[in-house]
Amino acid sequence: MSESNLNPEEPKKSLNFIEVAVENDLKEGKNDGRVQTRFPPEPNGYLHIGHAKAICIDFGIAKEYGGICNLRFDDTNPVKEDVEYVDSIMDDIKWLGYNWANVYYASDYFPQLWDFAVQMIKDGKAYVDEQSAEEIAKQKGTPTQAGTESPFRNRPVEENLDLFNKMNSGELAEGSMVLRARIDMAAPNMHMRDPIMYRIIHHPHHRTGNKWYAYPMYDFAHGQSDYIEGVTHSLCTLEFDVHRPLYDWFIDQLATGDYRPHQYEFNKLQFTYTLLSKRNLRAMVEENILSGWDDPRMPTIRGFRRRGYTPESIRILMDKIGYTKYDGVNDIGLLEHSIREDLNKIATRVSAVLDPIKLVITNYPEGQTEVMSAQNNPEDENAGNHNITFSRELFIERDDFMEDAPKKYFRLTPGNEVRLKNGYIVKCTGCKKDENGNVAEVYAEYDPLTKSGMPDSGRKVKGTIHWVSTEDCFDAEVRLYDRLFVVENPADDERDFRELLNPDSLKILKGCKMEAYLKNAKEGDKFQFQRTGYFCIDKDSTAGNVIFNRTVSLKDSWAKAKVK
Repeated sequence: MSESNLNPEEPKKSLNFIEVAVENDLKEGKNDGRVQTRFPPEPNGYLHIGHAKAICIDFGIAKEYGGICNLRFDDTNPVKEDVEYVDSIMDDIKWLGYNWANVYYASDYFPQLWDFAVQMIKDGKAYVDEQSAEEIAKQKGTPTQAGTESPFRNRPVEENLDLFNKMNSGELAEGSMVLRARIDMAAPNMHMRDPIMYRIIHHPHHRTGNKWYAYPMYDFAHGQSDYIEGVTHSLCTLEFDVHRPLYDWFIDQLATGDYRPHQYEFNKLQFTYTLLSKRNLRAMVEENILSGWDDPRMPTIRGFRRRGYTPESIRILMDKIGYTKYDGVNDIGLLEHSIREDLNKIATRVSAVLDPIKLVITNYPEGQTEVMSAQNNPEDENAGNHNITFSRELFIERDDFMEDAPKKYFRLTPGNEVRLKNGYIVKCTGCKKDENGNVAEVYAEYDPLTKSGMPDSGRKVKGTIHWVSTEDCFDAEVRLYDRLFVVENPADDERDFRELLNPDSLKILKGCKMEAYLKNAKEGDKFQFQRTGYFCIDKDSTAGNVIFNRTVSLKDSWAKAKVK
């Protein structure tokens, strides 16, 4: 969200349509000059990246215009809800950098909603219907054909009241009755054709236990909760646009003064190579396709956190993508660029060799070591340096040596020179192979007058490679994460999502060599492995097995593959 635009001394910034609406309301003095929003998740799962967009606009608008944003759990379906999800949602919101003014639950309002429903029955605006869900659906009609009235639509008020009380007694079976609003079965908007207000559920609620058996539907509970709380701007995604007339109708039945919350709808967040369907995400967890809701390949906020994403990168991206009235699919490369941009500014540069091969500098004194200085972050002059050990024997990446190299190969090959990052210029003199013909060691000679930081000798080399010393490096596990799906739009693909999974979404490398500086790293610490990508320490790490997760590669390899 942009900063407040109410200060006349600030340069005018481009506003999204929600900001325009808020500013107009403030100018007109609506709602006594108040701005109040809410973030209303259902506690039936973990938040995903799409929820992050809603969080940013809900909390951002309130902060921008000096208002408040409440956290309200839409806990109207006890079958799917759990305290575990309540706790995780709170934790994810805080991680994103936001704080709520108050915590509410839709279940806080169950008594008021019940009384309101009773009043609607007394006013002839609601009735109990004993038809099955299938019968009710058939009678709804079609968008071009009016529905037909329920045979129970004109039931006497006293009978409706008696049956409504029985719905909440626990003596009636689920699905045997519902309470419907009495509106218009010929309305062009099918949501206005006598929508269901209450249904029977026999399942303990995570807060109210077995106090209730009749539970309000979302369309009935949501707007009334907004009204009871004093919400001024109720922000939803575009699929609720067709629900707005019903939202307004229910509030009109409840309101006693001029105050009305207003619903605004914005575009959902969707990314390529990503599925946000809770049903599919749940299947991947339950079928052990992924390791859990915080698997770093998961599009959940917990998954992104574990993978090494920062809250700053997500907030900035949401502002860049913006809020419109048109749905679309965003390139996942935007998200990856966002985290690269942020980590480039804050991540410490280190050396890690993922596929090691030994380099022996034959003219360097045996047993001798020296301390080199490595810059922590060239983007931050205050980041300082750290020490690294240089020795006769080093580990380098296997693909940094080729015995028979093509013309434009500027790394180690017999007769060629490269600079060892933060070290010396070395010239390759050959290699040793094992009994299978594989290169086991590479040999080189160094020039002691070319140490990094020395006056320029005038010698120019085209290649620079990273390394770690065999004297103090340690082994670690590296998990290379990549996109979960191989098709751009898995949500639009008719095939089963399991057929679309990327078999290379996770590669586990053992025996990677890490420079000694990384021994003190803690869970969540973020680094740039020179020439490789951005990585963080995983929660599965132990003292004897340090694990690094790749957050993102240094460059977008998928874009190159598409060009080919």
